[in-house]
Amino acid sequence: MNILAIRLGAMGDILHTLPAVEMLHRRNPEARITWIAEERWHPLLKGNPALSGLLPFNRRSLGALRETRRELRALELDLAIDFQGLIKSGLVAWQSGAPRRLGSSRTREAAAGWFYTEKLAVCASHVVEQHAELLGGLDLRPAWLPAGVPEGELPAGPFVLASPFAGWVSKQWPLEHYAELAGMLPLPLVLNVAPAQAAQVAGLGLVHVSSIAGLIDATRRARAVVGVDSGPLHLAAALGKPGVALFGGTDPARNGPYGGSMAVLRHPRAVTSYERGERIDPLMRDLTPAQVYAALAPYLVS
Repeated sequence: MNILAIRLGAMGDILHTLPAVEMLHRRNPEARITWIAEERWHPLLKGNPALSGLLPFNRRSLGALRETRRELRALELDLAIDFQGLIKSGLVAWQSGAPRRLGSSRTREAAAGWFYTEKLAVCASHVVEQHAELLGGLDLRPAWLPAGVPEGELPAGPFVLASPFAGWVSKQWPLEHYAELAGMLPLPLVLNVAPAQAAQVAGLGLVHVSSIAGLIDATRRARAVVGVDSGPLHLAAALGKPGVALFGGTDPARNGPYGGSMAVLRHPRAVTSYERGERIDPLMRDLTPAQVYAALAPYLVS
């Protein structure tokens, strides 16, 4: 059987889908599973023993879309599974030519369901378990992840890692709070950022600039992690790292760090809105460095 897994992005969403795809492989070890995703997320997937192939999703031009369609049709797919639930991912399933196209009845965009041959109901709260339910079970195990590659300078001894930025500014914690938290910690606080973000954190403490491969390596080496609802937090959770997750307008019951290794802090007045705001949620500002330190302290001892 030739199967296409569709989760185009982003980083946290890719990580939330990995356990289900690996469960699919365990149940169908002879199947060839190809994953289509934006190429910038491929470092999370390359070398995964559950996958037979990776395809880049590129919609920047009509020619690129035609090439993607050609590559999909060449796979002679039997089944396409849309884990994303958007119109664009539903279109990928349809364009793949797979005679069976499976998706959830709880799509993020209702029109995505037009492209499925089967829509399955899911009941679980967390998105990781929703993906597993889509495949008919909950035989979830920690996902395989690459080792990463050392990049930049990191402390020789134990440290706390934080990735302060998120796809939505409204999910972030104020940068000045990280500086205050660093002054409380008995270990160095390292801020991991992409190259384009380095100027925004200059002067706030130890800064680690890296690619995804460098982030994976740094996360593996960290004693603990402080994060917001973004890909680096979910990477740490997938690696079983202890730490503290800071949540505001997104629901930790659905999108929180999966696996139980992290404490979740959320203001008691926080309202689930999924609002993609360009300003930090005021209730995220109200989560104080002292509160974060108190939640993080138990994880700082060896």
